[in-house]
Amino acid sequence: MELAMLRLILTRLLDAIPTLLLVLILVFVSLRILPGDPAQVALGDQADPQQLAQLREQLGLNAPLWQQFFSFVWNMLSLNFGRSLINGTPVTDLLAQNLPYTIELTLVATGIGLVVGVPMGVFAAVNRNKLPDNAARVYSLIGYAVPDFYLGALLLIVFSLNLGWFPINGGGDGFVDGLYHVLLPAVTLAALKSAFMGRLTRTALLDVLGRDYVRTARAKGASENRVVYRHGLRNALLPLTTGLGLSILSTLSGAVAVELVFNRPGIGSLLINSIAQRDYPVIQAGVVIFAFFVVVINLAIDIAYVVVDPRVRVK
Repeated sequence: MELAMLRLILTRLLDAIPTLLLVLILVFVSLRILPGDPAQVALGDQADPQQLAQLREQLGLNAPLWQQFFSFVWNMLSLNFGRSLINGTPVTDLLAQNLPYTIELTLVATGIGLVVGVPMGVFAAVNRNKLPDNAARVYSLIGYAVPDFYLGALLLIVFSLNLGWFPINGGGDGFVDGLYHVLLPAVTLAALKSAFMGRLTRTALLDVLGRDYVRTARAKGASENRVVYRHGLRNALLPLTTGLGLSILSTLSGAVAVELVFNRPGIGSLLINSIAQRDYPVIQAGVVIFAFFVVVINLAIDIAYVVVDPRVRVK
């Protein structure tokens, strides 16, 4: 088993190399075809030609495009992200300051979404076509329809501005204060992700409960809880694992808008501000970090498949 799992991990790691290379190519090309001069943006409209030429030389913009690309790839792989064109701060420091807030928001939102969504889906499946199932269906439809930034603005107005129960902005200082600041943004994302996980759990569980071995377990006198949780939910874990991976990725991307709504520090806010200021080094590093997380999460889901479904090891 260990050898099969190791082979799977190595295969997935090798598969990730072309993905990361493609991301690097897209980031490099997209930033080069955008209109505007990075040196002009960094120095302002009043900069003289000599200063502009000196900064272009420093940034390597005068080199041939192929040479710029290989230099860019080497710098990304060696974690040499350079310095911000706006304030001269090392990009590594900016990432270290903002990345924990985005990870915290993603983990808390995903946890709340699972705690709410999976039991809701189980309850809906057990009570198929009854009031709990219809209520869960309505909740899921609302969750699919309402954008996260709109829901975040509503929650911010009601619970922060009007009631004063939660802070309006910031990321908090310390563990307890950080949880207090992250709770409302996390609930914003979790409300939508729980709708997705609830619907997926209901569908997967109903599919399993209709199979022959479940009917056999019922015929042998197994209790309903044992049928639902041991035979049903346990065998529905494979699609739920896929859904969890998609939920984490969508939560990570949704954190960009939520961080802006709640004026919260994070990679999303950092990227949006950098795009507005054409801060190339920060944009490049931020997109590469996001791509890295996508690869890591997909790898983790593949490993989870092996744990959840032994048949994957055989294949």
